[in-house]
Amino acid sequence: MASADTSWPEENFSCSICLDVFSSPVSTPCGHNFCRACITKFWDGQVKYKCPVCNKLFKTRPDLRVNILFSEMVDRFGTSLQVKEQPCVEPGEVPCDVCTGTQLKAVKSCLMCLTSYCQTHLEPHHSTAQLGKIEAEVKQLIQERQKNIQEIKDTVKRSKAAADKEIADGVQVLTALMRRIEKDWTTVEVRPPSYVGTLRRCLDQLEETLNMEMEKLSDAELKRVQQYEVDVTLDPDTAHPTLILSEDGKQVHDGGSFSSGRFYFEVQVKEKTVWWLGVVRESIDRKGLTALTPETGHWILLYYQDVLVFKDKPDVRLPLRAEIQKVGVFVDYDEGVVSFYDVEARVHLYSATGCIFSEPLYPLLSPLFGDKIIKRPKQLMLFPE
Repeated sequence: MASADTSWPEENFSCSICLDVFSSPVSTPCGHNFCRACITKFWDGQVKYKCPVCNKLFKTRPDLRVNILFSEMVDRFGTSLQVKEQPCVEPGEVPCDVCTGTQLKAVKSCLMCLTSYCQTHLEPHHSTAQLGKIEAEVKQLIQERQKNIQEIKDTVKRSKAAADKEIADGVQVLTALMRRIEKDWTTVEVRPPSYVGTLRRCLDQLEETLNMEMEKLSDAELKRVQQYEVDVTLDPDTAHPTLILSEDGKQVHDGGSFSSGRFYFEVQVKEKTVWWLGVVRESIDRKGLTALTPETGHWILLYYQDVLVFKDKPDVRLPLRAEIQKVGVFVDYDEGVVSFYDVEARVHLYSATGCIFSEPLYPLLSPLFGDKIIKRPKQLMLFPE
């Protein structure tokens, strides 16, 4: 291939837009050359695309092409300009040891290899030094990343150790509980005249111990859910006439709903012979007869003729030790849990798990006023803290 001719005048290697030597030269379809950045910026500000030199109009924005031969000529021209700008060595000055032919003036000398360099032959050393600096920065960056990764690994290790400790503590508590309710029956002598009484006393003792431990657990659980207690208000359009609020100065107004998080409220049912309470979703059918089950959006606890049930298919009958004075209702919307508690006895009554909540929930309270079995209906009382 013929070598590129750089004997042209300088204006042939100048961009007609920036009037400087071409930088990344590209050609338009009409054959004129421009800096890539210059012609791109020029067309970005135009509505119609035309050549800045011959004003030829293009229907669409042309694809810019690189003229390899012309680009090589521009590069050589730029190099020749740099050489021309450097002074030749004068008598008494240090010449460049690398130059062949006409020696240029040296600008720096290496004290290690005792070699002098002109500006042109010094540039490769600049590139090498710059690369060494970047290499050092990259190494430092890698070290910092490795340090961060090690810190993350240490944090994960500590978290795992803490989790293992929590699990071990839980196992220890359960083991201690099992030991307290277990008894070595080999020391018990069974005699025909007294074995019935002995067995009954042992069973009573076992039941009492178990009940004490269960009450401790229930009390701790009730305290945990009571921290999510909220002020529940009643809707005047749907509130039953026998529902009243406790004496705290509150008025019945538009009821509030819950669509996330956890909430808890308490209802006094003392001396009521029939009641039902719980939570319902917003879209329940308020007219006609509807099965009160989770499937229809009802999570309801019903007390009727000394029978306590959770309404479901089929109903879940719950044990009733004594008359319930106050019921606590706890809902974990995100986990899909509805729980009921006997507040005065500190006893967990029932939990509905795996519930799917896709809309706001509202508290539901019903004293069933007017039922035939109620001779003297009492009023339900809502107790916000």
